[in-house]
Amino acid sequence: MSSRLNLLLLLALVVSSLVLVKVSYHARSLFVALERAQAEARALETDYKRLDAERQAQSNSRRVERIALEKLNMRVATPGVTHYVTDSAGAAEAPAPAPAIGAPYVAATAAARPVEPTTSTTDGGSAAAPGGRR
Repeated sequence: MSSRLNLLLLLALVVSSLVLVKVSYHARSLFVALERAQAEARALETDYKRLDAERQAQSNSRRVERIALEKLNMRVATPGVTHYVTDSAGAAEAPAPAPAIGAPYVAATAAARPVEPTTSTTDGGSAAAPGGRR
């Protein structure tokens, strides 16, 4: 009877050691996957910071102004270069939409209508720019 008990204990010892090996292998593989994921997260964070710095450099107002002047042949919209267009036949029609706020450049060959710039207010309406009337 003691030999059967010893055999049963030996079998339990072998099974438990095999389970221990399997669990430690699984833990090691999970740790390797975690290390890979952390390395990828660090790489993505580095890329994000680099791309954010590039975006900030690309959106620099001086750079945008230089490109508008050099590559797009645009110039500052002054009264001397603004062409006023009147449409006596279509006076009852709705006026053309206003250009985007903060866009002080017009194409050198394009005719622009005089538009009083507006700014948004907190109540959802629009307020005239300084010096204008509401």
